[in-house]
Amino acid sequence: MESTARLVGGKQVAVSLTNTNRNGNRIGKVTRQAASFLPMRTNPQNQALHHSQSQSQSNQHLKLSRRINKLPPDCGAVRDDSNASIDKLPEVHGNAKSRPLPLDLKRELVLLSLPAIAGQAIDPLTQLMETAYIGRLGSVELGSAAVSMSIFNTISKLFNIPLLSVATSFVAEDLAAQGDTALGEERKQLSSVSTALVLAIGIGFFEAVALSLASAPFLRLMGVHPMSEMFIPARQFLLLRALGAPAYVVSLALQGIFRGFKDTKTPVYCLGIGNFLAVFLFPLFIYQFRMGVAGAAISSVISQYTVAILMIMLLNKRVILLPPKLGSLKFGDYLKSGGFVLGRTLSVLVTMTVATSMAARQGAFAMAAHQICMQVWLAVSMLTDALASSAQALIASCASKRDFDGVKEVTTFVLKIGVVTGIALAIVLGLSFDSIAGLFSKDPQVLQIVRKGVLFVAATQPITAQAFIFDGLHYGMSDFGYAAWSMMVVGAISSAFMLYAQAGLGISGVWIGLSMFMGLRMLAGFARLMWSKGPWWFMHSSHKRLA
Repeated sequence: MESTARLVGGKQVAVSLTNTNRNGNRIGKVTRQAASFLPMRTNPQNQALHHSQSQSQSNQHLKLSRRINKLPPDCGAVRDDSNASIDKLPEVHGNAKSRPLPLDLKRELVLLSLPAIAGQAIDPLTQLMETAYIGRLGSVELGSAAVSMSIFNTISKLFNIPLLSVATSFVAEDLAAQGDTALGEERKQLSSVSTALVLAIGIGFFEAVALSLASAPFLRLMGVHPMSEMFIPARQFLLLRALGAPAYVVSLALQGIFRGFKDTKTPVYCLGIGNFLAVFLFPLFIYQFRMGVAGAAISSVISQYTVAILMIMLLNKRVILLPPKLGSLKFGDYLKSGGFVLGRTLSVLVTMTVATSMAARQGAFAMAAHQICMQVWLAVSMLTDALASSAQALIASCASKRDFDGVKEVTTFVLKIGVVTGIALAIVLGLSFDSIAGLFSKDPQVLQIVRKGVLFVAATQPITAQAFIFDGLHYGMSDFGYAAWSMMVVGAISSAFMLYAQAGLGISGVWIGLSMFMGLRMLAGFARLMWSKGPWWFMHSSHKRLA
């Protein structure tokens, strides 16, 4: 007796190919097999099966149809054209079809994070090299460059970090809405990409003008007055770096766009080329051409334009950069979500600015030591931001498909990795910080102050890692409102502490305040995750998708 296998409800069902006309035996067998599955809602696509040999067979068909109509719509049953005995059951839709296996999500997160870690490390490491070269000129030059770097980073990142964060989520959502097929061989038009680029160019030119015209007031606000020995080199450095503001804003926005594409390799290539050029030019301009801090600034500007041009050229091969018409741009969406992130970013930058200002009031040696500690701290802690950005892209994609199991998997996995990474960084820094500090300055007074900061730099790494990761998780769920308001509260508390503590504790009070800042950020992120009525409700529910 011949038989074949039919796939019903995801299971192989043996069906006889002989004696099919004898009292409907074949239909009866399939009926009994189908009856073992859990009943679900009726679907109009599953009607009575077709047969024309006898009335008893028609009755058997009707019974079988009723059974099959109770199968889950995503059970995986397929059409069998060879015998035409069972019509196709409903196709798999939405979450069930696109739902990747947990192992696939973990693997994708790792593959996205590895190049992203390299990309996140390149800029801080280049700034470390720049700080080391300038530090050899003297403590005055190092302190003046530190203040100018803080001003430049504050102004340039104020609007650009919202662009980077929002663009990552919006691009990932656009691709998910199109079934992740937007990046084929044909160049596509994505309004989220065009909007980000238009905003980045406009903001970049605005920042360049603001930094150029208000350089002196900014320096006075940071505690560097015209009579200070740091004022002239600091203003010279800031004016030159202002020329690179448009390229810097655009390049960071482009990094957010590529993250939304789940492409973290392309930015690494571009950043590697541009920053390698900067490292090559630093000693040439600073020492060989005797340009001092001005040479360092010029090298950075050349590097920034190189990175921006390379990324624009590569992006142009994938998508159409300019929109067909102005009305297709998503200014409203960007301004709404970006407004929240702007408030959050402003709170972060104000807190960091308060820390730098309080350190500058301790004198040139304290300011130089603070700059060394901050550069090392940011260089290593920003590595975990690569995990956060990768998780953000995956979570935004899963959430747009209503794949909340996928969001759970990514969230749990990335938090575990963050704990391990933070502890590893703390151990490495604790053992090697003295040697690292010697690369930036040979001044014994500066190094004496730097050694006091080892506890701040090393011990806070596990906390800092979780704080960065929680930011990425909230952005992936488009929970920009909570990210903004919680950061404003945390920043206000930490800034108030530093304003009062530095009078009695000196530079140590500044570092304690920054440690408090990261700790409160981590607690705020954890509290939101435990909030059963917020956007993370599914973390406390067995539901896999919204009704």
